[in-house]
Amino acid sequence: MKRDWKRKIIGGLCLSSIAFVFQACYGTPQDFGNDLLIEGQVKSKTSGLPIQGIKVSVADKVQYTNTDENGKFSFYIERFQNAKINFTDIDSDHNGSFSNKDTLVTINDSVLMSKQPKVYLNIELENK
Repeated sequence: MKRDWKRKIIGGLCLSSIAFVFQACYGTPQDFGNDLLIEGQVKSKTSGLPIQGIKVSVADKVQYTNTDENGKFSFYIERFQNAKINFTDIDSDHNGSFSNKDTLVTINDSVLMSKQPKVYLNIELENK
């Protein structure tokens, strides 16, 4: 009886180690869904300079990214006809203080039907 339980524990550990090695070699499954690339640049409306540290998010989703030192951002979202994108100044003291902005992006059918659909946004934020 004691040997049977030890054998089951060792067998379970071997099976889990095989699964771990398989994932390490072949990786996790990739998302080949219908995604849309949203990319762009955020600049100051008054100076025209790029703004770093602006949080770019999709409304009603937990997905977001921050602009880099050139004010650029990019991320993938699901393919929708409309997407509400929020621009929020999260480090107002570091790069100046900017007003938040919400943008509704309407994607036409020709963009949605292309092989690699993407939308480029040029956003200008006003100083507070």
